[in-house]
Amino acid sequence: MTEWVQATVVECIRWNDALISLRFEAELEPFNAGQFIRVGMDIDSERIGRPYSLVNAPHERPHEIYFNIVPEGPLSPRLAQLQPGDTFWVVPKPNGFLTLDEVPEARHLWLFATGTAIGPFLSILKTAAPWSRFEKIVLGYSVRTRNELSYQETVHELLESHPAQFQFVPFITREPCEDHLCQRIPASIESGALEQKAGLTLTPEFSHVLLCGNSGMLQDALIRLEKRGMQRHRRREPGHVSMEKYH
Repeated sequence: MTEWVQATVVECIRWNDALISLRFEAELEPFNAGQFIRVGMDIDSERIGRPYSLVNAPHERPHEIYFNIVPEGPLSPRLAQLQPGDTFWVVPKPNGFLTLDEVPEARHLWLFATGTAIGPFLSILKTAAPWSRFEKIVLGYSVRTRNELSYQETVHELLESHPAQFQFVPFITREPCEDHLCQRIPASIESGALEQKAGLTLTPEFSHVLLCGNSGMLQDALIRLEKRGMQRHRRREPGHVSMEKYH
């Protein structure tokens, strides 16, 4: 039987009409940056639960999740209505393998996220581990429109703290833009636009890639990376690309 504990909302941040960050207090077990928890609410006499990645680093409180509202979904519209002091349920044991513990030695770390999948990467980047392990870190963040570029204050803090190590590359895919890449992540890998923007070469000799996002991006990006001699990483078969499907 699944164990649940109560979570209490501290703050609800509305980035736009569809994107929500929920900060909360709950007695969670220790976790690794990049992991997710199961979040639930009692709806029509049934507890509905879904996995959500933790945006906060393990040392940070309150805990935080970032999600988009699925209008026809049973859970996310109700989570989005919660206010400070309201409660919901969480499974206290975090899970997931999109963590640096699963990443082999490499010189450069590339993080590619679509939409709300930036959450686990922010959790990772707010810890000390990546900055002591990798010479260069590139975060590629793909959204449809400019107003979906959430957590820019956090990104700017990382840029200021690690100016020689960190590169942030935003992608806007559904509206014109001048200062960002106006194409999908897989296309930018194939064309070389990503490397030009980052000022760094993506190679199997020096790089490890973490992919997190929708299945289309994961599949297409892996194809482009395989053309460069990079293979999916597994514990029994070490490679250069780790991934987690986000929805």
